[in-house]
Amino acid sequence: MESIRHIYKIGYGPSSSHTMGPSLAAQMFRERSYNADHYRVTLYGSLAATGKGHLTDVAIEKMLNPKPVTFEWLPKTVLPFHTNAMKFEAFDEKETLLDEWTVYSIGGGTITDGTDAFKMEDEKIYPLSTMSDILKWCEQNGKMLWEYVVEYEPQSTFDHLKTVWEVMKNAVEKGLENEGVLEGGLNYPRKASAYYIRAQSLKPSLKSRSLVFSYALAVSEENASGGLVSTAPTCGSSGVLPAVLYHSQKAHDFSDEKIYKALATAGLIGNLVKKNASISGAVVGCQGEIGTACAMASGAINQLFGGSPQQIEYASEMGLEHHLGLTCDPIKGLVQVPCIERNAHAAARALDCNMFALLSDGKHYVSFDKVVKTMKETGIDLPSLYKETAEGGLARFAKKR
Repeated sequence: MESIRHIYKIGYGPSSSHTMGPSLAAQMFRERSYNADHYRVTLYGSLAATGKGHLTDVAIEKMLNPKPVTFEWLPKTVLPFHTNAMKFEAFDEKETLLDEWTVYSIGGGTITDGTDAFKMEDEKIYPLSTMSDILKWCEQNGKMLWEYVVEYEPQSTFDHLKTVWEVMKNAVEKGLENEGVLEGGLNYPRKASAYYIRAQSLKPSLKSRSLVFSYALAVSEENASGGLVSTAPTCGSSGVLPAVLYHSQKAHDFSDEKIYKALATAGLIGNLVKKNASISGAVVGCQGEIGTACAMASGAINQLFGGSPQQIEYASEMGLEHHLGLTCDPIKGLVQVPCIERNAHAAARALDCNMFALLSDGKHYVSFDKVVKTMKETGIDLPSLYKETAEGGLARFAKKR
């Protein structure tokens, strides 16, 4: 597996696959065709179906400016390698084609052109790529999951985690302050600030859960407005892990060092899903985004509260298992409804998964690895209209009020 750095990419929302990935691809194409007079970009499949709602064209234009760009939208055309495909073409002033490049945004801000020569990621650094094998390593060495990460990651990764945590905290705090209506046409009001204020008057048991809601809403609303966030593992699911960790630190005074270790474990969990299934809503539906985020948050908080490797695995397994089959059907292609609420509910569910696992001895029937495999097969079986195309489900029946 690759470095967990690629689970935590820092950038501007609202979508890692539809905004961050295309933005990076446009930047790379501009650098290789800097003599171009103008560009044409063709978007295929899911990128074309929900690209306007996800600000795909805005992100690409920003990187190719000041050169003019024209777009072609082909939502019904799906290229074989991946549904999130885009073709860049560079022309001179006489309309002569200077260069062209077909590239794919495969989830979490990662791009590839499908060739072995294209290397956006680090070399694979982890020798083990299943949870069962990593648990055996932990048992044999008497170590925790975060120590497996320490074993193979360079120090620069942990420096990156410190930056990730700062970005996450800033997104929570900025989101709690910002109010108003999110752009996009749904007239969807920000709710984080109101939830946070109302939580203050509740009794402790209700206040705790309500604060978690407000923190998840805060990050998700920042993401939806194009604010700076860290993928965890995607932009659309970026509110779950920060909400759980922020709440844990505020309520229980965990040190930053403890949080970094929790981020390391969460990153490892997300990596396992990315390696053995997918974290792309366009490939497996929202189960791959929110489900993975819940698994990451469940494992992270379980570690913070003293869970064993087996209990951490159990918490993570539940976080993913109980999101199986979740579709990606954003209304109008925006990362707002149902995406924002899903972050809040997944954060609360992570707390439940943690408690359920802590009460157990870590033994359970379905393993994390089997749930990951199940999620992948479920995603393959989902019709395309439920995989970030805004053609089915809520996107179809709830777009008009």
